[in-house]
Amino acid sequence: MTRRFTALTLALTGAVSLLVGLMLAGSLTPASQVIVAAPTSARAAARPGLPTLVVDFADIAARVNPAVVFIEAVSAPHRVQRGSVPRDEIHEGVPAQPDGQLDHADRDSGSGFLLTPDGEILTNHHVVDGAERLNVKLADGRSLRARVIGADPDTDVALIKVDGVAGLPVATLGDSSALRPGEWVCAIGNPLAYEHTVTVGVVSYVGRKLFDESLDDYIQTDAAIDFGNSGGPLINAAGDVVGINSAISSEGNNIGFAVPINQAREILAQLRKRGRVVRGYIGVNLHELDDDLQRSLRLGTARGVLIEDVNPGSPAERAGLRRYDVVTAVDGRGVQDTVALIRTIAAREPGTRVVIQLVRDGRVQDVEVGLVERPLRDKPEPSSPLPTVPSRDGERGIGVTVQELTRQVRARWKLPPALSGVMVTRVAPLSPADEADLRHGDVIIEINRTPIRTAGDYRQVAASARPGDLLTFYVYDPAGGERTLHTLRAERQP
Repeated sequence: MTRRFTALTLALTGAVSLLVGLMLAGSLTPASQVIVAAPTSARAAARPGLPTLVVDFADIAARVNPAVVFIEAVSAPHRVQRGSVPRDEIHEGVPAQPDGQLDHADRDSGSGFLLTPDGEILTNHHVVDGAERLNVKLADGRSLRARVIGADPDTDVALIKVDGVAGLPVATLGDSSALRPGEWVCAIGNPLAYEHTVTVGVVSYVGRKLFDESLDDYIQTDAAIDFGNSGGPLINAAGDVVGINSAISSEGNNIGFAVPINQAREILAQLRKRGRVVRGYIGVNLHELDDDLQRSLRLGTARGVLIEDVNPGSPAERAGLRRYDVVTAVDGRGVQDTVALIRTIAAREPGTRVVIQLVRDGRVQDVEVGLVERPLRDKPEPSSPLPTVPSRDGERGIGVTVQELTRQVRARWKLPPALSGVMVTRVAPLSPADEADLRHGDVIIEINRTPIRTAGDYRQVAASARPGDLLTFYVYDPAGGERTLHTLRAERQP
């Protein structure tokens, strides 16, 4: 009995010693927390189960910095009063202008990076827009004159070139589609003319929409970007350029945006060949399809992209496309959302014809459409405010007050002559209409595909709406000149 007890004691002691040793070893070097220096060729994004990597941005900056350039854009002189110019800028002995004024050129600065050894440079369109002379300062100190090869205002990308050079250092382009939120990036540029400034942060978001819902695909980052950074590279932990720094938020700190490098790469051939980018266009406004729209509009399909408006005189109108058609495919290739459909059409050459498969009132149809060139986006003129009408008919359960489209209202808001409907004069705060983004000045044309021609038509629909009913408003926005869909769920009337 004593021998057995002694043997058991020794066995237990050995097992405990082994476990303690393993625990101590694990607490000193847990595998999930091993920190190593990442080789500059490694991808920044750590994968589950792999050790966390420390990125050496100092080495990355040393390799990429020689390809980053300073761009000075000089535009036509403007006239200024002599009294507004500091005395030391007035050259003694130089005759004054006949009208007593001085000419001063406008000088703006930005950034860019070398794309080819013979001097092609990528930057932003807004950096070079309107410039009559471009001066480029290379990292080695040389200052050279540059010319614009091509520019695309819609994506804010420009290609410029310095001539008579060779063997210049170039930046390596990466794959922006592989970026993930939280991934380390750095920006290099010339903020406020402080040349070759390096800042580091992470990707905050991918696919951000800022100006144009149809084309924008911005990378958001908290790497510090300031005026003068525009056109400079956004670089991942492998040292590859994944974006062109383009914009900053005016309302927050360290909220910057970059054009994805894949988007710039797609248009390079056109910039070199044409000097601009042409895109296919059919002339429709689109809306994402969801269950509420499908039920309220009785669309007959849950897959595809809904046409919410057809522009007058457009290829779509000539081909017979209609509001409430649901596009499911282009040339036999399915489309799942508005972005996919717009990019599919935009990628085609104007003058080509495409076959659009759609569902109309539950029936599948094929429609052939000839593409034209997509117009450049413009900024609509703001409309004048409309006095609020005190009547509150129709607010119950929906939150909207309306009035007839009188002659005065049509003139004030410059409404199309053929437009019929009622104008929203008030949206109750926190109401279903407010949540659906209906706004003062909107013109309600239809509700659930039923035309609304008078205030009485609207009040009848509003009065018959029961709590929980889905209502899809077809609305004209005078400020933007667009027709859009807004879906809301009626609430219990107080």
